[in-house]
Amino acid sequence: MKELLGTAALTAAFALVWACACSKDNKPAGGGAVAARSFEPPPDTVVGIWGGGKKITLAEVDQKIANQLQDMEQKKYELRLQAIESMAVDAVLEEEAKKKGITKEQYFQAEVDSKVPAPSEEEMRKFFDQVAPQLPPGASFEELKDRIARSLTGPKREALAKQLFEQLKATAAVEVKLEPPPKPRKQVEAKGPSRGPENAKVTIVEFSDFECPFCSRAHDTVEEVMQAYAGKVRLFFRHYPLPFHKKAGKAAEAASCAHEQGRFWEYHDLLFKNQQKLEVPDLKEHAKSLGLDQARFEQCLDSGKNLQTIQEDMQAGQKVGVDGTPAFFINGVMLSGAQPLEEFKKVIDQELAAH
Repeated sequence: MKELLGTAALTAAFALVWACACSKDNKPAGGGAVAARSFEPPPDTVVGIWGGGKKITLAEVDQKIANQLQDMEQKKYELRLQAIESMAVDAVLEEEAKKKGITKEQYFQAEVDSKVPAPSEEEMRKFFDQVAPQLPPGASFEELKDRIARSLTGPKREALAKQLFEQLKATAAVEVKLEPPPKPRKQVEAKGPSRGPENAKVTIVEFSDFECPFCSRAHDTVEEVMQAYAGKVRLFFRHYPLPFHKKAGKAAEAASCAHEQGRFWEYHDLLFKNQQKLEVPDLKEHAKSLGLDQARFEQCLDSGKNLQTIQEDMQAGQKVGVDGTPAFFINGVMLSGAQPLEEFKKVIDQELAAH
């Protein structure tokens, strides 16, 4: 894989490097430490015994905690990626600073800090007044003045840092060659409301929550996916209302009631566009606005007849490692969270190329 460092990655790496450069104990991460040796017994290794001789093997243990182990591999990859970016950025900064005959600190000061205007007294007092209710009793403007100034200049400083790294990226040709860990395929039943051709080479199973703000954000991305891959992707929607979203469960039932009348996707879109209107009267009003058979819809919603469907979806999600929303399975490959379009494209393009 050859992937140019993105702006966000460079900025994050820059923050890491500069934090180290500005810290009191300026030592590289893990400086001088010897890497721990990896010890991985064979899968058939007996790691437990019970009942007078009955055995538990490492393979059985790993199967039980497969999701957690995959998360650990992903975390290890992310830590390595962060270190690569940090080292690359540090080297680029060093090189650019040397060209100008100054230190990295001086280079950053000239290219970023000197271009960030100091906030006015009026701006700082306005900020203080806004956060005053959350401050400890007795906190004064004067003692917090420096912190407020840093808070107000932080976003401008970050924006300039991003701009700087866009320029450096254009000339340094920094590449990341570290391969991400393979994503395991999970068996997820594709059932429920669907869009796209039945013979599509790529199937996406989405687990979502109508009250979740990240799901609402992902909704727009999914629309982009379906447009970009029209005729090539089939999407299935499965419900996963999180317990701390008190209105999500009934909203899921309502969407299922709309599905019975063949209007799931219109109702689905309406819920995501009106996340502040998910009380039962709102759910009924949404159905009315779509011209559904109102009596049939309300009888369905009030009876709770689709609750079992929602519970079955949640159980299916839990079996394949869903612990938050949204979660997507692209031909069994999991994407967790409101990922950008590019992440969907990576997996979909690979799947299309493989078929």
